[in-house]
Amino acid sequence: MNSDGEHWNYESVQVLLSLAREGVPVSVISLKLKRPVTEVRAKLNDLGVTPAAEV
Repeated sequence: MNSDGEHWNYESVQVLLSLAREGVPVSVISLKLKRPVTEVRAKLNDLGVTPAAEV
């Protein structure tokens, strides 16, 4: 859940996947989706997606 208590919805997951496939770092994805870095990493892990390396 994000800071507003929202669960991952379809649109959020699609944005997450799109950004991850583009190689956007988790810290940036976290800011764009307004979710904690740990939550973004956990969701990517659940989806079997390896996040891009932080620069």
